[in-house]
Amino acid sequence: MPSSLHQNSPDRSAVDNSSSSSLKLGLLLAGIIVIAATMRSPITATGPIVELIRTDTGISHTLAGLLTSLPLLAFAAISPFAPQLARRFGLETALLTAIILVTIGVSLRFMPSIPVLFAGTAILGCGIALSNVLLPSLIKRDFPLRVGLVTGLYSVSMNIWGAIASGISVPAAGLTSMGWHASLGMWAILSILALILWLPHVRSGRRGEVYVASRTEAKPVRLISSSLAWHVTLFMGLQSLIFYTTITWLPEVLSDQGFSSSSAGWMLSLMQMVSVPVTFIVPILAGRMKDQRKLTAITGSCLILGYVFLLSGISSLVTVGVALAGVGAGASFGLVTMFFVLRTSDARQAAGLSGMAQSFGYMLAAVGPLLFGVLHDWTKGWTIPLLVQVILAVVLLIAGIKASKNRVIG
Repeated sequence: MPSSLHQNSPDRSAVDNSSSSSLKLGLLLAGIIVIAATMRSPITATGPIVELIRTDTGISHTLAGLLTSLPLLAFAAISPFAPQLARRFGLETALLTAIILVTIGVSLRFMPSIPVLFAGTAILGCGIALSNVLLPSLIKRDFPLRVGLVTGLYSVSMNIWGAIASGISVPAAGLTSMGWHASLGMWAILSILALILWLPHVRSGRRGEVYVASRTEAKPVRLISSSLAWHVTLFMGLQSLIFYTTITWLPEVLSDQGFSSSSAGWMLSLMQMVSVPVTFIVPILAGRMKDQRKLTAITGSCLILGYVFLLSGISSLVTVGVALAGVGAGASFGLVTMFFVLRTSDARQAAGLSGMAQSFGYMLAAVGPLLFGVLHDWTKGWTIPLLVQVILAVVLLIAGIKASKNRVIG
């Protein structure tokens, strides 16, 4: 009997280790999903209440556009430094820093001050920038056999909470005496939850380890000299420009077409809700395909048709256009997050491409909300701005086809 117990103990130990490992991965996945929930909601909450903010503060359309452009400028400025931060302190600690910055930035938007509003927006943008770059690398490192599935889950979380933020932003502004400040500041609840979930991973994290070493690790490549890296970067920038411009100005475009403020906010929510299943399915499909050109063609076509229908001003077509734009937005985001993984050879290269694409890409994207506001102020209408969106969707399709070919950098 003693020998039998002795023989069984390694099996029991193996089961315990397996159970512990599964629990750790489950908690890690939960942390990733909640972090993803904080990466879009503070920004999408702004669009539906832009007119409330303008009425209350007296700022111009251009400055109102800056409320969405500021996080994108922060993305561009901070993204190149994210891989360095992760290499020095570890992915877990770098992501903790991201969550803390988002919490501080969102909380500042409770304050009744225009300069503090813009400062908080910039700070939360810095935090989201770190998460944007580092999460794909973390997924490639810790879920190498489930990259598409985990990418889909974090994309879904991001889009669901982004949609919820758009939908409840206007009603939340009327619930308390704090008005639109409450709509913007209440998202600190999510980032505090992310903070609580992430702290255990920081304590057990691997300092300085950004990726799992491999014998087949790719040689260092100068990404800036790679045409493929630039195609991914352009695709990243254009999909972000189109999306963030839309979430900033779509409610006001629809209001001018006869929709109520509440209906316009829910239409923006609809756009993001229809993108949810797409952001889950597309990364999984892309991960199973050697070549993603067909997916990219469908994505670009949805965006082009969506903005053409928005231009019509006919209510039924506008609703279809919003839905198509949502499908295109979700698919393009799912594709570009997979490009960071599929077009690279290891997690370090994935972090590098993610940093480059998001730095240059968001620099381009930051122009969108501002340009849209300037064009509206200049033309006193939305026709020219929406035509620009159609043209940008065509260019995105061309860049995406080139980024979708079956090859890797270097």
